[in-house]
Amino acid sequence: IKAEFKTMEPNLTIDIVKSETTPAKVMDLGVQEGLLRAIYAAHNGVYRMSADMADLVETSNNIARVIVKDGEISIQNLTRSSVESSKFDLANALRSAYELFGCEVEFTGSYPGWTPNVKSEILDVLTSIYEKQNGAKPNVVACHAGLECGILGTNYPNMDMISFGPTIHGAHSPDERASISSAQKYWKFVLEILQNIPVKK
Repeated sequence: IKAEFKTMEPNLTIDIVKSETTPAKVMDLGVQEGLLRAIYAAHNGVYRMSADMADLVETSNNIARVIVKDGEISIQNLTRSSVESSKFDLANALRSAYELFGCEVEFTGSYPGWTPNVKSEILDVLTSIYEKQNGAKPNVVACHAGLECGILGTNYPNMDMISFGPTIHGAHSPDERASISSAQKYWKFVLEILQNIPVKK
């Protein structure tokens, strides 16, 4: 294991310690083996890369939590994709792996993906305004994350959408904060955008 991860975890230390007490209950050997096989069979990590944008993850799964408690096993996964059909393809593959172990599989908390529009008209407008205001090209990227635009796009499929905003630090944590100077810059940016939104034909 240390040899396998020597580049990513050069200071990795593994300790095997003999327990001083014997657990009152242990998992049946057959159940142990079945659980490990199911986790091995279930895809974890990148499933598919985007064909439209270089280096962008399209579909992935994260085996987020494995809970063994009160005689029950719960394996929680987070499957996400910018393409709905790809997300459900992976979700059904995961269902197969877990059902072979004898699990009951439930899909909950799904939210729609947002497929990037590489020919976005509003993106061209914003890029032009940003360059005019700041004297530099904006850093235009797509991210493999859950955004509200996916939900909006499902209900308004013909809407041309992009997501942008000021610089933030510590996102999704108690320390999350925004740069005030960056927010001021983006306020001027929004005002200029509103004056130049192209008329939808």
